[in-house]
Order: sequence, then structure tokens, then C-alpha cells
Amino acid sequence: MALITLLAFEAIGTATAMPVVARDLNALSDYTWAFNAFLVASLLGMVVGGLWSDAVGPRPALVWGVLALAGGSVVAGSAPTLVVLVSGRALQGIGAGLVIVSVYVLIARAYDESVRPKAFSVLAAAWIVPSLVGPLVAGWLADSVTWRAVFWLVPIFVLPPALLLFPRLKEYDGGTPHDSGRTRLIAGAFTAAGLMTLQYGLLQLSVIGLAEGAVGLAVVIIAVRYVLPHGALRFERGLPASVMMRGLIAAAFFSAEVFVPLALVETRGVSTTYAGMVLATAAAMWSLGSYAQSRLPGDQDRGPAVRLGAAIVACSVLSLPIALLPAVPPWTAAVSWAVGALGMGLAMPSVSVQVMRLSPPAQLGLNSSALQIVDSVMNVVVISFLGLGHAWAVVNGGATATTYTALWLGSTVMALLAVVAAGRMAPRSVPDGGAAEAV
Repeated sequence: MALITLLAFEAIGTATAMPVVARDLNALSDYTWAFNAFLVASLLGMVVGGLWSDAVGPRPALVWGVLALAGGSVVAGSAPTLVVLVSGRALQGIGAGLVIVSVYVLIARAYDESVRPKAFSVLAAAWIVPSLVGPLVAGWLADSVTWRAVFWLVPIFVLPPALLLFPRLKEYDGGTPHDSGRTRLIAGAFTAAGLMTLQYGLLQLSVIGLAEGAVGLAVVIIAVRYVLPHGALRFERGLPASVMMRGLIAAAFFSAEVFVPLALVETRGVSTTYAGMVLATAAAMWSLGSYAQSRLPGDQDRGPAVRLGAAIVACSVLSLPIALLPAVPPWTAAVSWAVGALGMGLAMPSVSVQVMRLSPPAQLGLNSSALQIVDSVMNVVVISFLGLGHAWAVVNGGATATTYTALWLGSTVMALLAVVAAGRMAPRSVPDGGAAEAV
């Protein structure tokens, strides 16, 4: 839980400080690079983490993940240019991917099916303090000291608890290597390359750039099939559709979150700290939603809970533009975001519980990594396309309230797709020991 808390501090602190970082490095039109570099790199960490955890246990992936996260934070905090910042964020992403998958495998190995909903509720609770304190600290550092301190603080706080935790995980060592490991690594590398090509191409704001983006998207669609359960892209019932639901819901919420602080700073003129505190309101409501799902039986189909959560997220994101109206107080965005967090707390752990319930024990690492991979892939794809709209607005006079409204409508569409697709999470039948194998 301590490591997840620190990951939460890093994520929320970065989101809060990024408007200041972008202005300082003269990279406002390339704003989404710092987020997508992290997400793309985390995909590689997830592929490696899943294979590694199933083969030898989660401990090695966790150790190297923490080290990569700490090293990337130092690089990002020292960045004199956008290129160096993106490199540091990529190294952070690899570390985060390794850490989060290994934590999921630990939960699956350490807890019985009936207890896992409560375990995921605890993970959600780990975000409460970071969400309340992180924006305030990060905003103050960015406005009054330096945004670089937001990154430099990460290794100071992440390494001590990690060093205490590592020796206690030896009892979960052991496993069986997967025959498909090499194929998955190659597919993961191609998926990451395709995502980077997509992002780079779209931000060129040219016909050639759009062609590059199309090529990148095609590579992603072809390669990602090899790191997701069979039939995932077709939303086949059961495990494949359940994994894909994670991507739809995450893309809806987090693609909207990317622009919340920026929209408030740019259109309403609030401080970085104020904008960051809007995100802080989400913590308690996310935890409340997660607590609600923890009261459901561990062996119950989670499709209805996920559908309700996705519907709440859709309403939340759709209401965000109200806070950009001059006659409306900016803090109303906090209300919208808190409602969305309630939906996320209900939906996200429910997806994880469903996937683990349908996974054979020998494939917990693969399917845990598949959850994180589809999360990253769909976030990057959606943020890349929304980033295209934002970059176009910046070079054509600047992003306005209308710009951000259009971007949030795009995020809302993803949430509505999740509402429609949630019914496919229930398999036609659930064999003993789990259903559906990952390819």
C-alpha cells in the first residue's frame, strides 16, 4: 500500500505541475507528450512485469520497477528541455508498469477470491492522502519554489519503504515461464513504437503527420493482439471483454483529467495550486465507490457495477465545461470531478476483480499485465487524438473554453461506449478454475 501511495503522489503531483512545466520549457503545444511518454513506456514495463512475475514471482519486477521510477524522477526533475523531460517520464513509466503489475500479482497470490474486492478497496484508499495533499504540495512547489522539486521528492520517499518491503516478499517467489514470452516482448515493443509514432505524427499538424499517425495506429492494432487475451479487440464475452473495459473507462476519465488543470489555469486564470486542488476532491469519492464494490461478493458478475460506474463517469465529464463559464465559480469543476471519481471507484476495482476471477492461476501475471496494457494503450490513443485538437487550437490563436468542451466531449464518448459494452463482461459459462486463456 505504501508504494501505491507514493505512485499516487507522483501521478497527481505531475498532473498538477504540468501547466507550469509546459510554460517553462516552452512546450505548451506538445503538452500531452509528458503524459503519453509515461504511458507508452509503462506498457513495456507491464509486458515485462507480467512475464517476469509469472516466471519467478513478483519480487524482482517490483525491485527494478522502484529503481526505474526513482531514476526517471531524477532525470525529469533535472530536464533542461522537453526531450530530456520526456526521457525521464519514459523511465518513470517503465518503473510504474513493473510496480503496478507486480502488486496485482501479489494480491492474486496472497488473497483468496472472496477477499480480493476488499484488497482492491485498500488500494483505492491508498490514493486518499496523495489526492488531498499532493495537489497542494505540488502546486505550492511549482508556483513558489520550482516544479523540479515535484520530481526530485519521489526517490526520497519511495526508496525507504521499498527497501523495507522487498525482503518480506520472498515467500511469493517462484513460478513457470511462458512459452510465448518472446512473442509478447516483441509485440509489446511494436505496440510502444506504434503509439509513439501515432503521437508524433498527430502533433505535426500536417498531412504527412496524419499519415504517420495512421501507420502508428495500424501497428498498434496489429501488435497489441499478441499481449491481450484472445478475442479482446472483438470484445468477446467474458475475460476478453472484461480486460477491454479497463481501457474504455480509464481512457474516458484520464484523458479528461489531463486537461482539467490546464483548462482552469488557461481559461479561468486560477493558480496552479487551485487547479490541482480540483483533482484532490476526487480521492474520498473514489474510495467511497471502491468501498461500495468491496461489499459485493467476490464471485459475482461485475458487469452491472461497471456499467453504473461508467455512466457516472460520463455524466461527470460531460458536466466539466460548466466550470469554464465566466458566471460559474471554477470550484464547480471539483464537484464534477468528485462525481466521476465515485464512478471510477466503483468500476475500476470491479474490472480487476472480474478479470482475476476468470483467470487461471498460471496466467494471473499475463492477465494482470493485460489490464494495465489496455489501460495504457487506450489512454495514449485517446489522449493523442485529443492532443491533436489541443495543439491545433494552440497554433491557431490559443485554446479556449470551446476547445476544452470539445475535448471533454471526446472523453464522454469513451465512457458511453463502456456503458454499452459492460454487458459483455459476463461469460456464457464460467468453468471451474477460471475461464478463457490469454494468448
